[in-house]
This record gives sequence, C-alpha cells and structure tokens, in this order.
Amino acid sequence: MADKINEGNFTADDLISVLGNNESALDEYLFQKASEVRDRHIGKKVFIRGLLEVSNQCTKNCYYCGLRAGNHQVKRYTVDFHEIIETIRKAYEHGFINFVVQSGEREDREFIEYITKLCLEIQCITGFKAGITLSCGEQKAEVYKNWFEAGANRYLLRIETSDEALYYQIHPKNKRHSFQARIEALENLRNIGYQTGTGIMIGLPGQNFHHLANDLMFIRMLDVDMVGMGPYLEHQQTPLFERKNELWPLEMRFRLTLKMYSLLRLMMKDINIASTTAMETISDGGRLAGIQSGCNVLMFNLTPLRYTSDYRIYDNKPVFDDPFKTADSFIHQITQSGFECLTDVRGDSLHFLQK
Repeated sequence: MADKINEGNFTADDLISVLGNNESALDEYLFQKASEVRDRHIGKKVFIRGLLEVSNQCTKNCYYCGLRAGNHQVKRYTVDFHEIIETIRKAYEHGFINFVVQSGEREDREFIEYITKLCLEIQCITGFKAGITLSCGEQKAEVYKNWFEAGANRYLLRIETSDEALYYQIHPKNKRHSFQARIEALENLRNIGYQTGTGIMIGLPGQNFHHLANDLMFIRMLDVDMVGMGPYLEHQQTPLFERKNELWPLEMRFRLTLKMYSLLRLMMKDINIASTTAMETISDGGRLAGIQSGCNVLMFNLTPLRYTSDYRIYDNKPVFDDPFKTADSFIHQITQSGFECLTDVRGDSLHFLQK
C-alpha cells in the first residue's frame, strides 16, 4: 500500500483499504506524503480566510443541521448590514483580504440583494483585492451570475455525500432537497467562472468506507478547485440525532477525516483544502493536524459575537470572546510549526488558475 500512496493513483478498492487500515505507522506515512505533495505543489503555505456567518435563517429542512427550518428553538438573525461592514473594515485593517460569507439557504429577494451589496462593499473596502467565497446554498444561475459580477470569486456548495441513497437518508426527498439540483448547481457555478468547491461529511449514520472512497472519486471527477469537508457532529435538535448510537466514535471520525484530507491531496495535488473548525471541536489542535495532513486553508470566525451562539449547525461549536486575538494566537501556533500563514494574499486555487 505504501507504493500506492507514493503514486497517488488510487482505485476505489485502494481507498477503501487505506481508510480501513488500523496501522498507525501507515497512517503517519500517508500524512507525511500528503504534506510533501502539498509543499511541492503549493508550498508550505496556509491561506487564512475570515468567516462571516451572516444569517442563520434557512428554508431547508436537512435532517443533520441545527439551522433547519423545522428547528423552532433557534433564535433567527441576519447580521445588520452596517455591523457586518464595520467587521469587514476591522478585519481588513487587521490584514485580512479573504472572506467566506456563509448563511442558511435562502432565495428571497431581500437576502439576494443583501449578498450582492455585501460583495460590492467588500471589494470597495479592500481596493478590489478581496477573495470572496460564498457559501449560501442553491440559487438560480442568474443569482450566481449577479453575485459573481458583484465581486464574489469562489463558491462552496457541499454535496455532503455523493451517494444518492445516503443523501436522502439525511435530507427529505422532495423538490426543495434534490440531489440532482445540487449537482446542477455545481455545474452552473463552474460555467459562470467561480472557483468551485464542494465537500462531504465523514462519519454519517449509515456511512461506510465504500461511501467515503466513492466520495473522493466523485470529487476528483467533478474536477473542483477547493474542498471543505469534515467530521459529522450531531445536533440534539435534529432528526438524525435519533441515530446517534449508530455513529463511529469521535476519535475514529477525527482520524478518518485526516485520512480523507491526505488521500484527496494525493489525488488532487494543487487544489485548496480547508482544515475545518469541526476538527477543533473534537480535539484541541485538530485544525493543525489537518494542516499537517495536507490541508492549506484555515478559516477564522469573525462574525460579531452577539450572533455566533445562534449559528450552530452542530453542538459544542467553539465560540471565542475576541476573534482577532484568537486568530492571531492560532496563526502564531501554525507559524511555530513551520508554516507560512498568509492573510494578505488571495491564495486562489492553483488548480483553477492553471486550467
């Protein structure tokens, strides 16, 4: 298997074998090789993004998500526009020029105009140097195009699982939650010109190594430019929480996520891969472990503090009193580990730029 890891040319069976391996020595070899590939193709660099959770209102009813429309215990919000602009100004003064704008899935005109105006303002504040990643769900192609023209240049739309049967175990099967619509939205994003990203959850109830191997093959087949994937973490106020006894242990979900990062890096050498906040929820230093396994992107939550406790896709999400101080501390930790942390460069996907 070490030869396969060196080549990075995996079949689905190879991937299943690596994911199911319990030998720590082989895992460490995998992480090392993925890091070497990242260093060779991208550099020993970590691109820093500022995360803005602008609204927790959502029209979807996904079974795994604490923001689902059917959860009436959530205090809903949309960040006051002037307040989010002041946050962006402060972040820019702090050195950030990359922003990830995340929300629940909404298609109302007020929200669409809010995002359009926000993209324009971010570009004005940064002198049109900003990298803007949107993660605002499925929209009509014309909406994606308008946001692109307003200054957004990246879009993350996670598929969550590439297996259609499993997809409908974690989403209602209706017009609003269509597997095919998700695929078509990703195609629209690419055709418009976005750096396009997707991702999956690792450790879902009913998921197995075969699913995860096929997820990796699916991501490669889509030829995406960036990926955001992480461990599934449950939320008590969701239907999927009833299946908590079926879950792999947290330590296993954590280790499998590291393997997925490394395998994807070996398969797609020059894409951007984020080490997600969910890793830190499981283990202190979890995001650093992701970087050491081949990731090259980190996001720090800069959302105004009075909103952050209401944006909970999963339970036990960390909330920090001073997001900029937290970011500085973590960046120092990453730098001490031998990486160059970059807040003031776009850090666009090389995979996208070289197409």
